[in-house]
Amino acid sequence: MSLLVVGSVAFDSVKTPFGEVENALGGSATFFSASASYFTKVSLVAVIGSDFPEEHLTFLKSKGVNLEGLQRAEGKTFRWKGEYGYALNEARTLDTQLNVFQSFKPELPESYRSAEVVFLANIDPDLQYNVLEQVRRPKWVACDTMNYWIEGKRSSLLKILKKVDLLLINDGEARQLAGEANLVNAARNILSLGPKILIIKRGEYGALMFNGKSIFAVPAFPLEKIFDPTGAGDTFAGGVMGYLSKAKSFDDHHLRRAIVYGSVMASFNVEAFSLDRLRDLSQEEISARSRAFKELTHFEVS
Repeated sequence: MSLLVVGSVAFDSVKTPFGEVENALGGSATFFSASASYFTKVSLVAVIGSDFPEEHLTFLKSKGVNLEGLQRAEGKTFRWKGEYGYALNEARTLDTQLNVFQSFKPELPESYRSAEVVFLANIDPDLQYNVLEQVRRPKWVACDTMNYWIEGKRSSLLKILKKVDLLLINDGEARQLAGEANLVNAARNILSLGPKILIIKRGEYGALMFNGKSIFAVPAFPLEKIFDPTGAGDTFAGGVMGYLSKAKSFDDHHLRRAIVYGSVMASFNVEAFSLDRLRDLSQEEISARSRAFKELTHFEVS
């Protein structure tokens, strides 16, 4: 199935206890596309400035990402600067420069409008809704959001939630959106807002899926070295949506497998800064870690 993503392409400057990088390739749509490309073809919608180097476009093209919907505007590309302590689940934002992203108005190329699977990455919910209105008959729609939109554009966010099949957010965002501290109760409240499925990303503690009937939980893959968690959530979403698009099914069986593949992709992403680990990742490595994940979580009930 054809997979469309709308989000940001950016430059990230990141410092962690294990090193730092300046103006590295980042952005929600970038991490998502690189991850999903290991499973299916991806069409990207975003905006970049006149300062965006050709080498990054070459990288995305090498992953088979369709860049017809990538707009280039006069000005600087979106920039984010952040710092992590040893508690790698939370970043401290030091600087955000929206630049050309501030006036971004997504316009889908005609070839994108027949997309069957759509992922609305973390952007203004009004833009998410605008993009969805341009897609003719999507079979599956998923979206992400953040605390900024939950607080500042709640009515617009609630409007888009009525249109999506799957919502992927972290535990803090789930609690804020639902106004409920307990995640099980929060999930029940969120599902009543429209989404059929809710996946709560919990960083180093794994992920939870709720569908109103059952709960599925997976741990994060245990790693010896973690360098940079930036983009892990978007990489997770790329693995989930990429696998679902490849499987051409959104039933509970495939959703559970998709979450495992999302967790696998996120585990690779944090092993290096920016998208460096995803540049040379092989299908054999993905398969091997998926098997290791199965061994990690498998047990027999006597």
